[in-house]
Amino acid sequence: MDRFEDMRCFVHVADQGSVTRAAEAMGIAPSAVSRRLKELELRLGVQLMARTTRRMSLTEAGQIFSERARRILADVDEAESEVSDSSRTLAGQLRIAAPLTFGVAHLTPVITDFVTAHPELSVDLDLSDRIVDLVGEGFDLAVRIGALRDSTLVARKICDVRVAAAAAPSFLDRHGRPARPEDMRDWPALAYVGSERADIWRFRRPDGSDGSVQLPVRMRANNGTVLRDAAAAGLGVVLQPSFILCEAVRQGQLETVLDDHAWHDIAIYAVYPQTRHLSAKARTFIDFLRARIGPRPSWEAALDR
Repeated sequence: MDRFEDMRCFVHVADQGSVTRAAEAMGIAPSAVSRRLKELELRLGVQLMARTTRRMSLTEAGQIFSERARRILADVDEAESEVSDSSRTLAGQLRIAAPLTFGVAHLTPVITDFVTAHPELSVDLDLSDRIVDLVGEGFDLAVRIGALRDSTLVARKICDVRVAAAAAPSFLDRHGRPARPEDMRDWPALAYVGSERADIWRFRRPDGSDGSVQLPVRMRANNGTVLRDAAAAGLGVVLQPSFILCEAVRQGQLETVLDDHAWHDIAIYAVYPQTRHLSAKARTFIDFLRARIGPRPSWEAALDR
């Protein structure tokens, strides 16, 4: 009795919703699939599939087992691939999706060096702030920033990212430098439209207590670079990740304020579908990206004062 094959069989049935279609996908007889599924349920002592005349669907227990089985099978496949591919040259195409601003400013040089190190590899890079369908659109992996909502994805953290409030020095000369977030209550905000309430900025004080401040929004945009440049022009105050603000701060175009407060810090992740075997080229790229960026990225230094 092969428990891994029982898991694979069960996952195929869950995906196909049919013993017959699962058998076709696996290239074995439907009777073999039915037998494995029945033996698995008997061994576990629970019903994994609810059967109707037209389709099979997961029970609550089946849903739990499906998620764990997929992760286990993915780990086994990745372990085998890591060993068997360790001596092979990386080749073929690697498809990556990433946010526009981060991709242009910080990901492009990493990919350039990665391709240079692996001349038989080609990269298809999609830079966009939309959330792509990794499976449906055929991407190997994506770089995502912030909270991860898709539970069907496997995520590897690349690094943490600080979020900071900043404005042009000329703006701060006119309005003063705030001692607390409430001092910004009447300041014009340059807000990212992806936020649920772009006018409400939440923070954590140095003593650990939480608070929020509501600002009048002067400008909205779905791109952080646009908001950064508007802030540098003196239009208002902006709340953005350090990798967007770093160059403007380094050049003196922006000045961060209230650095002792925490503004919902975020993280950068490499994500890929748990239902897909992680190829050696994707795994190697993720390791390369983590090593290049490091636990404390270079862009953080510009915000240290």
